[in-house]
Amino acid sequence: MKPNRFKQAVAEGRVPLGHMVLEFGTRGMAQLLDAAGADFVIIDMEHGAFDLADVADQIGWLKATPLAPFVRIPQVAYHFVARAMDAGALGIMVPNVASAAQAREVVDGMKYAPLGKRGVIVGGAHGDFRPESPRAFMERSNANTTLICQIESVAGLEQLDAIATVPGVDVLWVGQMDLTTSLGIPGDFVNQRFLDALRLVVDTAGRHGLAAGIQPNTLAQAEEWMALGYNAISYSGDYFVYRDAMTQAFAHIASLGRGSAA
Repeated sequence: MKPNRFKQAVAEGRVPLGHMVLEFGTRGMAQLLDAAGADFVIIDMEHGAFDLADVADQIGWLKATPLAPFVRIPQVAYHFVARAMDAGALGIMVPNVASAAQAREVVDGMKYAPLGKRGVIVGGAHGDFRPESPRAFMERSNANTTLICQIESVAGLEQLDAIATVPGVDVLWVGQMDLTTSLGIPGDFVNQRFLDALRLVVDTAGRHGLAAGIQPNTLAQAEEWMALGYNAISYSGDYFVYRDAMTQAFAHIASLGRGSAA
């Protein structure tokens, strides 16, 4: 099991930088993102079309790099958590965590005893198919994995402290689109109610020694939200970056064509 580069970045006082893969689950993405300087990758099973075999392939390709593979599961359920971990994930992102009980359920699925209740198999993909002492492997895995709880609802905001106190939770992460929707202001990222919520998450994470995470879709958002205290950043998703770059390029080329035609 390779080291968790997300955790290493946090321990070094750096902001861990990641990217979400929703569409381009190709063998080259791992090395491409490594070349770009990423620390971690979130493979999205909530809004992406990936099944567990797709996830396992991507995690396998990521093993050729130092990047930490994380999986956003579609919902809180043991089989999503434990099977992603057995495929070699070093972290789980959980959408719309609204209670401490939900957070504890995920901890149970991703951590071995005594921290959780994860079923034990040693020598599989999560351990690079190498035999190892079960006790040593379980202790190392528990210390090397990351749990990200997404705060995406008013209920989640109301239960922030309870969620943050669950042993095993590492990151409180704002899902901005769902959170603004729950607040009744969908997509209004400059609304004071949303900005207050952003500050509440940062303050709560800081008080409990957790990271505060978010996924900006623009560099301006990244600058603004990091200024508020967000210290774990996943920059956008694959097809958003590709679409925006191609839109900008096509518009520029089209303008050149109109100029030459004149």
